[in-house]
Amino acid sequence: MRNVGIISFAQSRYVRHEAKRSEVEMLLPVVTEAVQASGIPKREIGFTCSGSSDYIAGQAFAFVGAVDALGAWPPIAESHVEADGAWALYEAWVKIQCGQADSALAFAFGRASMGSIADTLRMQLDPYTLQPLGIDSVSMAALQARALLDSGKASERDMAEVAVRSRRDAKDNPDAQLKGDFEVDKILAEPTLVSPLRRHDCPPISDGAAAVVIASEEKIRELGVPAVWIRGIDDRIEPHQPGVRDLTLSPSTKLAAERAGGDVASLDVAELHAPFTSQELILREALGLGDGVRVNPSGGALASNPIMAAGLARIGEACRQIWSGRARRALAHATQGHCLQHNMVCLLEGE
Repeated sequence: MRNVGIISFAQSRYVRHEAKRSEVEMLLPVVTEAVQASGIPKREIGFTCSGSSDYIAGQAFAFVGAVDALGAWPPIAESHVEADGAWALYEAWVKIQCGQADSALAFAFGRASMGSIADTLRMQLDPYTLQPLGIDSVSMAALQARALLDSGKASERDMAEVAVRSRRDAKDNPDAQLKGDFEVDKILAEPTLVSPLRRHDCPPISDGAAAVVIASEEKIRELGVPAVWIRGIDDRIEPHQPGVRDLTLSPSTKLAAERAGGDVASLDVAELHAPFTSQELILREALGLGDGVRVNPSGGALASNPIMAAGLARIGEACRQIWSGRARRALAHATQGHCLQHNMVCLLEGE
């Protein structure tokens, strides 16, 4: 296995509605910043991979138009995943492992404000047995939260405390969208949005983009730049039908962490892609995270949830913690699908 490190990360400031800029205009400054910060000239980056969803963009092959943000010259080796940008990073990592590149750019973007994102995500469900029911992604998350509460593993107060902590921590993140001081008792007094979820239990609608540059150890030593090393990365998936699994557990997350070779006891930070408060509690149990691990110091997806970029942002935010000296070892997690169906775990370590 080749040692691969992340050498730069950039993201946009996440907003409720990006009204004046197209996807290309959103991406251009983010990609430019990530490439310039890496120290690798754009023409020397060996591979590029993007993550996005044409369903969210509302047109076929929307990712092809986004390539305009990279520039027309010189020609590039480019690929795309119809998934969160975390999986674009995974493909880029594999490309370097196979010796087909020494450096790579992975980027992602999403404009959830362009339509009803909860209804758009319904397209992920089985078209014969679930889509006709009209259940959207928030209602699916509510079923998961109800199962968690009924199991006795957590309470509504536990969920509210996750929301309060996340949005308080987001005050230190200049790119976060939803931040501030909230009181548990006050938000618990609010009406439910989709029972048992209240508005604070759900992620904001977010538009934004993120990008990272990764490289082999040989390339990084040649450049002489600081890196956050990818010590392990793995993803696992669970059955498509939510009715055949225990929604209060995330065995795929647990297995992905084990396959990535994680030593949870030595972690300083965990950036978990948990769009709903109940999902953070489920992920913490699956990963065995103790009180000594700081979870989502960036605010997480409860502070900013750019669909298709939020998972990549978790990896980038974990790198920020290491580069700043606030952590040495971190875990980053990304998810796709309803109720934590598909999960990736990336283990990161500083020099």
